[in-house]
Amino acid sequence: MGSYFRAAKLLAGFTFLMAGMEVCSAQKPKKDEIPVAPIPVQILNAKKVFIANGGGDQSSFDTPQYSGGPDRLYNEFYAAMKSWGRYELVATPAEADLVLEVRLKLIQLLRADDYKTNQPAYDSQFRLAIRDIQTHETLWGLTEHAQSALLQSNRDKNFERALDGIVAELKRIAGNGHSAAK
Repeated sequence: MGSYFRAAKLLAGFTFLMAGMEVCSAQKPKKDEIPVAPIPVQILNAKKVFIANGGGDQSSFDTPQYSGGPDRLYNEFYAAMKSWGRYELVATPAEADLVLEVRLKLIQLLRADDYKTNQPAYDSQFRLAIRDIQTHETLWGLTEHAQSALLQSNRDKNFERALDGIVAELKRIAGNGHSAAK
């Protein structure tokens, strides 16, 4: 008789547990049901931007990871923004609605076989911070990683892919807005 009651208790407990799991899973929103958070209106309404060079971590003591010098990311990002035409590019932050600060961050990776190539690998991160000119708050941040490579030509190709990725993400976020005069 005791084993019958224990089995009944176990079955009842299992039933309640399964019912509780069903309720919990019913309350959790599915991936496509999660509401999309709004994009700050300053990004959507901005017409003029100042592009700031946030610098880079490339040291003059190390072998350069990319050709084109330390300002390559800034120069190419500036050119991409100009050709896009979404924003009017201005010469000072005081004239702008937003500041787009672009920066190249290099993080040296420690790998066991780096001694074989005598060239360390890096995680190159292209960072874009979108700041409100009025409050100086960061409204949005983007990071794109450039894949490491042994050959200079491949590192430069990976640089271009990462730059294209960060520009594409900015275009996705900012949309077309009002086309700025060049």
